[in-house]
Amino acid sequence: QVQLVESGGGLVQAGGSLRLSCAASGRTFSSYIMGWFRQAPGKEREFVSVISWNGGSSYYSDSVKGRFTISRDNAKNTVYLQMNSLKPEDTAVYFCAVKVLAYWRVVAGPEEYDYWGQGTQVTVSS
Repeated sequence: QVQLVESGGGLVQAGGSLRLSCAASGRTFSSYIMGWFRQAPGKEREFVSVISWNGGSSYYSDSVKGRFTISRDNAKNTVYLQMNSLKPEDTAVYFCAVKVLAYWRVVAGPEEYDYWGQGTQVTVSS
């Protein structure tokens, strides 16, 4: 089992920034990718970004590209999501997720991930 705990959410004005963290514990894997998703009220869970096991590759949804940056620190078993130029439409619960994968590919479907955190609320006021 892998436990994921997100933190860093909160209330911010439009144009502001937040940095989310996701700490992993429990069973560790030599290769896995980590993703961020978000879910707004009444909407489906939406892919935000994903990063390879060594941090060398990443991918973003069009809605956040150029504003958000994903990174990871494997020594700390932690993945980060730096969110800049936030917009009200970024308001959602943000989840991190882990998929055990021995090679890099973009995985954007939430159903493909193996472990999930409990989520952290991000609210952007206009």
